[in-house]
Amino acid sequence: MTPSRPLTAVISPGDVLPPVPGPFTDQGRWAWMVRDAQCADGRLDPDQWFPVSAETGRARQEAAAAIAVCTACQVRDQCLEFSLRHWDIGQHGVWGGLVAADRAQLRRRRPASRPDRRPGRV
Repeated sequence: MTPSRPLTAVISPGDVLPPVPGPFTDQGRWAWMVRDAQCADGRLDPDQWFPVSAETGRARQEAAAAIAVCTACQVRDQCLEFSLRHWDIGQHGVWGGLVAADRAQLRRRRPASRPDRRPGRV
């Protein structure tokens, strides 16, 4: 069933996050992750989650504060898996404590038979 309007995630009364961009099938998982994620509290400037360097080591340095937040997060593993499954949004920024180049390398090592690797899957 497709919702008639995009779902949003509520963190606490008065705090509503925008819907996830693009075609998306894991709204419930997204809401659960955002509710428990350490990154959802807004302590860091959003730019700290998106390193600009393409070189992996430099990107890790630029995102060190964000990566540090992830190390103590209780949904880190789920966040990483989510970013790998939904590459359209997961290919940017820090997810699960890893920068995009690290996640791309993990994604390449995943078995090709996994459903999330089929063309057109979200």
